[in-house]
Amino acid sequence: MTKLLDIKGLTKRFGPITAVDDVSFSVDRGEVLGFLGPNGAGKSTTMKIVTGFLSPTEGSVEVCGHDVAREPMAIKRRIGYLPEGAPLYGDMTPMALLQFVCKLRRLSADDTRRGIEYAVEKLHISNVLYQPIETLSKGYKRRVGLAQAIVHDPEVLILDEPTDGLDPNQKHEVRELLTEMAGKKAVIISTHILEEVEAVCSRAIIIAKGKLVADQDPLTLQSRSRLHNAIGIRLPMAQVEACTAVLNGLEQVTAVQTSAQVRDTVELLAVSANGLEILDPVRAAIDAKGIHVNEIFVERGRLEDVFRDLTFEVEGLKARPIVGSEVGNA
Repeated sequence: MTKLLDIKGLTKRFGPITAVDDVSFSVDRGEVLGFLGPNGAGKSTTMKIVTGFLSPTEGSVEVCGHDVAREPMAIKRRIGYLPEGAPLYGDMTPMALLQFVCKLRRLSADDTRRGIEYAVEKLHISNVLYQPIETLSKGYKRRVGLAQAIVHDPEVLILDEPTDGLDPNQKHEVRELLTEMAGKKAVIISTHILEEVEAVCSRAIIIAKGKLVADQDPLTLQSRSRLHNAIGIRLPMAQVEACTAVLNGLEQVTAVQTSAQVRDTVELLAVSANGLEILDPVRAAIDAKGIHVNEIFVERGRLEDVFRDLTFEVEGLKARPIVGSEVGNA
């Protein structure tokens, strides 16, 4: 794979405040990177430096082999950027905006036509092309913002909350588009929607207080969850007490928690010691006692759990369990 973004020792200070603190990572062609962190962690500042809107205090950023500080115009030609809030010219129509963006980027007439046709088709905005942007819904405004980011077919696509304001169907369409484009681009997505990372990202970075605290693929991050390899059990309420007693009697189970209840059905979670696989002993113990269950499944782990643990640790806070109440322990 070809390295399209290379960040080394990136630091940004605003007076006494260090917004980004010695961050290094690279993104190859074909990767979709989820860029995660709490509010104020330094995500937007990092993106603004990569796109040339801010200068770094220390460190270097290269986009497609071009240094951001020395060759700002060269990197802007290769980047598509959707900033937070997608600021647009409200009195323009989507068509006028896309034509304006193509002119700024000095695209030829043929490239302008092809780029607009592609963006309009992929973002499904043909029915609002000649309507003032200020009259559009939040979802349509977001799609127009995405259209201007891809109209010139950039090699690096940087998106800040790309599905903000979209309904579930629109989110699905945008995620499919990102997956389709990922093969020939480097895509960086800053998002608070962790399900989006699981759906489209091949890799995830977490930063907190400007520091990089994790850089792994989503499945590996999930395996760091306290709930990795926990066993979920859905069963009638009448069976809960007996099942809890059985689970608490297993040395492989460190805690039993109620994670959900719908009418007369309860979902228990048997938390595994050290994340080890415990499905077989749990199933055998339940069967031996003749306890009827509706469903039993293995938890892969939860990104939200890992995110909270990592970022709370950096911020000096104590992470709290994200599942339901504990009803017993081994």
